Amino acid sequence: MYVKIHKTEDREIVAICDEELIGKKFEDNGLVLDVNETFYKGQKLDDDATLEIMKKSDILNIVGKKSIELALKNNIISKENIIKIKGIPHAQVF
Repeated sequence: MYVKIHKTEDREIVAICDEELIGKKFEDNGLVLDVNETFYKGQKLDDDATLEIMKKSDILNIVGKKSIELALKNNIISKENIIKIKGIPHAQVF
């Protein structure tokens, strides 16, 4: 998975994405999921390192089956938080 931390003055936004989705764009029923490198392609991490970052983060943007499953399995998100765009799961946590 790729993990990228975007820092602003008062918060951090963490983007987490399955590796194979980088650079792809999905559109479905007026919804667009643009998995662009600028926002999502950060450091490539294993599940344990990614989970530690998830647990410490207030704002998460998660894309992809593996990333979503990791967050679900560890109670970071619930199934109600997930939407699918062209079959690609996506969740945001605030």
